[in-house]
Amino acid sequence: MRTARAVTIVDPSTLRIEERPVRDPGPGEVLVGVKAAGLNRADVLQRKGLYPAPPGAPADVPGLEYAGVVESVGAGVRSHREGDRVMGIVGGGAMATHVLVHEREAIPAPAGLSLEEAAAIPEVFFTAFDALFVQAGLRPFESVLIHAVGSGVGTAALQLARHAGCRVLGTSRTAEKLERARAFGLDPEDGIVTADGRFAERARERCGGVDVILDLVGGPFAAENVEALASKGRIVVVGLLGGARAEVPLGLLLNKRASMVGTVLRSRPLEEKALLAQRFAREVNPLFTSGALRPVIDEVLPMDGIEDAHRKLESNATFGKIVLAW
Repeated sequence: MRTARAVTIVDPSTLRIEERPVRDPGPGEVLVGVKAAGLNRADVLQRKGLYPAPPGAPADVPGLEYAGVVESVGAGVRSHREGDRVMGIVGGGAMATHVLVHEREAIPAPAGLSLEEAAAIPEVFFTAFDALFVQAGLRPFESVLIHAVGSGVGTAALQLARHAGCRVLGTSRTAEKLERARAFGLDPEDGIVTADGRFAERARERCGGVDVILDLVGGPFAAENVEALASKGRIVVVGLLGGARAEVPLGLLLNKRASMVGTVLRSRPLEEKALLAQRFAREVNPLFTSGALRPVIDEVLPMDGIEDAHRKLESNATFGKIVLAW
């Protein structure tokens, strides 16, 4: 049995790289030699013991997304061959030199992008695409409010919504991140600083109420979200950076005939993840090759700098993704 090097959670403050055994791919599986992996808030929470890996994923090896090269395939695999460049999401374990995945979960890395760039795509762009177009049913030319627009999911959602012809408003706690988001399609007048936690009135002033809100903050933004919505508006909650509890004005929600839905990718069953991955490959991957979309990378660090990467992400000083490369 071959071995892999893997980032391992030793305790809530310690990460180190260790050797782990890797089995051969079974029927329908591919073994990917990982070249790079994106760092996500979920990895920080898992390290702290606050977000355990789902069943079937390694409990102490973090990593939700990867990009690499197929090294071997299991029986019956038809969609990939040895040497193919692929990327994808997993329930955990992506921060290792090798990862086993189902063939339908791995999709081609976009032509023209490096594997480090491809590693910054799956988690944030899959999440944004699913939340906006699958969960919220976003239609062309509707209006969207994206919280934490300078985050990985935020910059992905901004690009996807602008490509669909939507009016996009974005929030951030700092004017600097709103300024940087302009390079990805945020108009200057549509950025809202939320240092005071208020944004609904300013959102209504700009477009009379928004059709869709992509909420990565949760907690204190819940009531303001409902205030900011247009009639029949939709809120999709994909993050809880601000807290997991909130008071919601249900009467206003009813009067606006609005809806609120929560969503997560990590714990979904294989078939749901595979369907999303295949749809993404068809509809979104070509937009990276054409240059219409681009991954937003704050910094690429060596994998042995993983503890520094966690500290930087926790500082909230990043814009876009941190990528770790072997």
